[in-house]
Amino acid sequence: MGDALADLVLAECVEGKGRFLDEITNGVWCICEESFWGVPAHIGVQKAGSGLPDTAEPIVDLFAAETSELLAWTVYLLGTQLDAVSPLIAPRIVREIQYRILTPLAERDDFGWMGYSGARVNNWNPWIASNWLTSNLLVEADEARRVSAVFKAMETVDHFIDSYPKDGGCDEGPGYWGRAGASLYDCLEWLHSATHGAIDVYDDPLIQNIGKFIYRVQIADQYFINFADASPVVTPAFGVVYGYGKRVGDDAMMALGAWALKRQGAAEKGITEAFGSMGRALPALFSLNEILDAKAAMPLPRDVFLDEIEVFVARDRAGSSDGFFVGAKGGHNAESHNHNDIGHVVVYVDGKPVIVDAGVETYTAKTFSSERYEIWTMQSQYHTLPTVNGHMQLPGRVYSDAGIDYHYDIAARDVSHGASDAKATFALDIAQAYPPEAQIDSWVRTVALDRGEGVTITDQYALKAVTGDLVMHVLTACAVEDRGDGTLALNEAKLADGRVSGSAHLHCDANLFDIAIEDIAIEDARLKAVWGDVLRRIALTVKNPEPRGAWTIRLTR
Repeated sequence: MGDALADLVLAECVEGKGRFLDEITNGVWCICEESFWGVPAHIGVQKAGSGLPDTAEPIVDLFAAETSELLAWTVYLLGTQLDAVSPLIAPRIVREIQYRILTPLAERDDFGWMGYSGARVNNWNPWIASNWLTSNLLVEADEARRVSAVFKAMETVDHFIDSYPKDGGCDEGPGYWGRAGASLYDCLEWLHSATHGAIDVYDDPLIQNIGKFIYRVQIADQYFINFADASPVVTPAFGVVYGYGKRVGDDAMMALGAWALKRQGAAEKGITEAFGSMGRALPALFSLNEILDAKAAMPLPRDVFLDEIEVFVARDRAGSSDGFFVGAKGGHNAESHNHNDIGHVVVYVDGKPVIVDAGVETYTAKTFSSERYEIWTMQSQYHTLPTVNGHMQLPGRVYSDAGIDYHYDIAARDVSHGASDAKATFALDIAQAYPPEAQIDSWVRTVALDRGEGVTITDQYALKAVTGDLVMHVLTACAVEDRGDGTLALNEAKLADGRVSGSAHLHCDANLFDIAIEDIAIEDARLKAVWGDVLRRIALTVKNPEPRGAWTIRLTR
């Protein structure tokens, strides 16, 4: 209903003939009659617990805040016209926004997304805060309350900024940048506008890095590195990307915003992108001609290393998707929307996926429960990672076993990076991602791109003992043909939406490994929209494992 109402409001603003006012009134009134503007999965934070919403305790979640923003814009843009339909509509909107959003946020600081508890916050923080600022600035008539709310929203967003990696990396993945870094930009734009530029932090290096992240992790076209719950197929909001780039003076970011718009064929067939909010639609529409006239390009930097979230990116040459692309990550296993993926690698050839990260299935209650890591996409054995002595990686930041008095960080160690015209490398020790039962002393993974030649993944390990299988898993979007000599042909395969995978050859030591290939049928609609009907998992099982050893997997044309 919200999307339909937004379209109707924009249509009425453009046409101005009253043709849409009756349907706008119906939409507004239906929304105001709803007991809860959020979603059932978020209602459990109320004192009454999960179940029916307690209308005596308004809960402010993502979608309640989004609804408030939409209604605030509706009354701001069309208040006079709605008064002509009925003088009851505009006051009802303001009253509902006050009761459900502005008053709870003025009186409470115990919503986890606000960050007052000291825990690190994620995209919820700026996403909700941007809608809070919108609602407050558009409908709050009391100046003292308006100023107080702006200050508290700023304080809340500070909790997000203060805990953000200084390299600007979004550990929720590029797909979530659209509601993490991009929503921070929404907040900053509101503050800049409302204070006539007095609040302007765009020269801060962290704020600049948060924006630049989105083009630093682009692979090619709509493909982006997709660690955590992010999808590999991302459509950046062109207006936000362009506007953010303009504010921080980054031509590459502006070019990506212009590319995102032109990729839609906007000049020929109009805008096809869903804006996600009225507050993004309006600036984008008013800057449309400027963006269409701007230089459009995918920046595609040759080398990127984000040293705090430990993400590595390298390609054969800057500005081109031709040839090999490799991305890898270190980090830890308590990231927001975490997958157990320390050391994971993705490889694309000519801008098409070869070695991949599956992403995440459609969200369910299980996704955010204690059973999260029973879902296959979350497990290290469905990433390009080893399973050691039968054990996968653990989730969490810190693991402790009281019975053994063992305590350590579930994080990468000794992470390093290097780049030259001929080569780029990324190395890390992933041992601490595994439980003590895996018996690992060290497990050093080195990922190398030899520009114009291929990618190698080398694992060198030292174990206390061999108590089970050592298996290297490789997840691919390609069809796989075992040539029988340690060479696997990774052949082009159909994906969704008419896309196809890339192709390459994977080389390993046939004397070292038993090789098995497994089809992973894709049933989930969200994954099927990216990968089509199937992914493949290659299992390379060491035939005669020793406590110390090494292997190398090489990808070439």
